[in-house]
Amino acid sequence: MTKTKESAAKAIITCLKKENIERVFCVPGESYLPVLDALYDESTIQVISARHEGGASFMAEGYAKSALKPGVLLATRGVGAANLSIGVHTAYQDSTPMVVFLGQVHSKFRGREGFQEVDLDQYFQSIAKWTVELKDAERTPEIVQRAFRIAKSGRPGPVIISLPEDVLKEEAYMQYGPVIPRPAPAPSPAELKQVEMLLSKAKQPIIIAGGGVKNANAEPCLKKFAETFNIPVLTAFRRHDVFPNDHLLYAGHLGLGTSKEVLDTVKLADVVLALGTRLSEVTTQDYALLSSNQRLIHIDIDYNSIGKSFAPDIGIVADMKEAFDQLQTVNVMHAWSDWAFDRNAAYARSCRLDVKETDPINTQIIEYLIKILPENTVITNDAGNFAGWVHHFYPFKVAHTYVGPTSGAMGYGLPGAIGAKLALPDRLVVGFSGDGGFMMTCQELETAVRYDIPVICLVFNNKMYGTIRMHQEMHFPEKVIATDLGDVSFKDMAISVGAIGYRVASSQEFKVAFAEACQLRKPVVIEILTDPEQISVSSTITQLRERSMKQ
Repeated sequence: MTKTKESAAKAIITCLKKENIERVFCVPGESYLPVLDALYDESTIQVISARHEGGASFMAEGYAKSALKPGVLLATRGVGAANLSIGVHTAYQDSTPMVVFLGQVHSKFRGREGFQEVDLDQYFQSIAKWTVELKDAERTPEIVQRAFRIAKSGRPGPVIISLPEDVLKEEAYMQYGPVIPRPAPAPSPAELKQVEMLLSKAKQPIIIAGGGVKNANAEPCLKKFAETFNIPVLTAFRRHDVFPNDHLLYAGHLGLGTSKEVLDTVKLADVVLALGTRLSEVTTQDYALLSSNQRLIHIDIDYNSIGKSFAPDIGIVADMKEAFDQLQTVNVMHAWSDWAFDRNAAYARSCRLDVKETDPINTQIIEYLIKILPENTVITNDAGNFAGWVHHFYPFKVAHTYVGPTSGAMGYGLPGAIGAKLALPDRLVVGFSGDGGFMMTCQELETAVRYDIPVICLVFNNKMYGTIRMHQEMHFPEKVIATDLGDVSFKDMAISVGAIGYRVASSQEFKVAFAEACQLRKPVVIEILTDPEQISVSSTITQLRERSMKQ
C-alpha cells in the first residue's frame, strides 16, 4: 500500500473523499483554518457556512437523515463546540450518523486554560458514540476512517474528533485503509425458531417499527413482512414514514398526545414485535405502555438497546433488512387479518378530519396540505404543540418523507429543512415551526438565501412557548410565567434577509400564499397567526384550566 506525504488537514479531506462526502457544514474558526484551506482546494466537496453552530449542526443532522450517509460538521474550539452540542445530542438520540471535527488549542497550551480551551473529548463523551483527540498527524487516516466506521456501524450516531491546531499543519506519510461496508448481522436459525414458536401462539400480535428500519433502508421489507403475516404496524415516535400510513395494516403513531384508540391497540396485543426501535420514553408513554402480561420480541442492531427499557422474551441483534429477509421464512399460520383490520379501523377513527369553517386555522391548513402536497414531499418539524396537527393527521405514505428530532430539540425545523433539501434537491421540502422554535435558528434563513436553497417554512405564531404553557396550565392553572412572547413579524424578518415573506390569518390567505411559494423556488416564510387559546389539537386553555380545577 503506497504512502503519500501530506498534512493532517489534507489527510482529513482525503478521508472525506473516500467516504463520498459531498457537503460539509460549518461556522468558520481560526483553530481549523488548515482544514478550510484544504477544502478550498477540493472542488468535489461543498462547504455550507451557517450563521450559528447550532443551526449548522441541525443542518448536518437533517442532511444525514435524508441522504442516509454521515453528516459532517466543523466548528472551532470550546465556544463553537458548546453551540453545536444540541445537534450532537439530537444525532445521538435519533441514531443519526455524524462526524464532527472540532478545532482545538495548540498542543503546548493544553491544560493551561488556553483561549477557548475545553477538554472536548470529555465534554462530549456522554452524548457521542466515540470521542477522540488527534495527537499524531501520521494517525490521521486511521482516526478519521475509524470515526466514519463507528458513526455508521451498529446503532448509528455522532463521533467527535478534536483537532489541535498545530497537529493540523504537520506533514507525515499517510496510509489509508479501505472503506468498509456497514456490518449487517442476521438472526441465527435458533433465534428464528424461537420467534416462530412464540408467534405461532399469538392471537393479537403487533409490530412497533422504529428508526432501525429507516437506517437499514428496509421500509419495503417491513411492508412485505407485515403483509405476509397480516400483523398491524405502529410506528415509533417521529418515525411515521417507516410504513405507509394509508395501508390497511397501519395502526397508528406512538408519540405525544397519542389517541386512546391507538394506545388500546398496544394494550390489547399479546405479542409485541419491537423492530429497530429502542422503545423510548415517548414511544412507550413514559415506559408504561407495555405490560408483563405481553410477550416481547425485540430485534435491533444495537445490543445495548435490547432490554434497556423492557426485558424481552426474545432479544436478537440484527440489521433490520437482514432480519426481515429471515423472518419471511418462519412457518406460522397467519390468521390475524381480522385483528389487523379492526385496529386499522380504530386508527382511522382517531384521525378522521371533518373540518368546519369554525375549526382552528391549524386544522384547516393541515387538511389543505393533505390534499395538495405531492406524496414525496419532505416534512420537517420543530418541537412544539403545533406539530401535533402534523403527527395526528398527516398521512406519510412514502419512505423518507419525514425529518424531525426525537430528542425534542427546539430550533430544528428550518435548518433541518435546509439539510433535507440539500440531500433531496428534487423534492418539495416544507418545514413546520412554532414562533418559539423558529426564533432560535431563524438566522439560518439567510444561509438558505445565500446558497439558494428553496425551502418553505411555515411558522405558527401564537406568541408563546405553547408546549410549556400547556403543561403550566395543566399543573399550575392560571399562574402564567415565562411563557408569553412578544410580537415579531416573521414576514418582515424573511424579507430583510432576502427571502420571501407572507403573513396570513385565514386558511384562504394561506392557500394563496402557499400556491405562490411553490412556484417561486426560493426560500419562503409563511407566518400563520394562530389563536393562543387553541393550545393543542384536542384542548383549549380554558378547557385545561377547567380540568385542572376539578382535580
